[in-house]
Amino acid sequence: MKSKTILVIEEDFNIRELIKSYLHKEGYEVIEAENGKEGKELFLKYDPCFVILDLILPFITGEEVCKWIRKDLKSNVPIIIVTGKIDEQDKIGGLKLGADDYMTKPFSPRELVIRVETVLRRTADRCQKISVNGLVLKPQKGEVAFEGTVIKATAFEYKILHLFMIHPGQVLTRRQMLDALYTNNERHVTERTIDVHVRHLRKKINECTKKDMIETVRGIGYKFVIV
Repeated sequence: MKSKTILVIEEDFNIRELIKSYLHKEGYEVIEAENGKEGKELFLKYDPCFVILDLILPFITGEEVCKWIRKDLKSNVPIIIVTGKIDEQDKIGGLKLGADDYMTKPFSPRELVIRVETVLRRTADRCQKISVNGLVLKPQKGEVAFEGTVIKATAFEYKILHLFMIHPGQVLTRRQMLDALYTNNERHVTERTIDVHVRHLRKKINECTKKDMIETVRGIGYKFVIV
């Protein structure tokens, strides 16, 4: 079992059953929603690692669901749109909303499974919950928690913590952190900026966990300590 949960939001029962059948064969757990409202509710309940989404849905459209996931929840969970909307502008619109892929109906369920696998390989870091020192980081939600308590980190603090947690026990220089966290267009950012963000992040983690997990390595950078 691949232990990845896929939420299928599709009005047509037969299409849902077809998709579910092929995904089950590949070891995925499938959650089904027949409209946008139910899709949002199940997304919050099950925290899926992948979403297959139709655009033409009752109550709440697929476009609204996609926008809600990306803009409101700020989740980067992988999304494939599978829809009867075949115009190029619809495809462009769906991808602009943040979908990772777009398929039109009728479609090959085998091809859909292959596309799911392809997107998952490309976005593997979004679908893995990382746990170190009791901290649980969920890349698809952009969230970190300790023993069920969510630590309210800023988006950039979250990125720093993610970098630390995928390199536990490793000394990271400030330059390495700048290169990993900033684009070429942000090269005006200084190493001092890293220090400020790390200080704020360390305080939040310490207050929640009562543990000091971030060690300053004098003259070099920082290390996420395994405690």
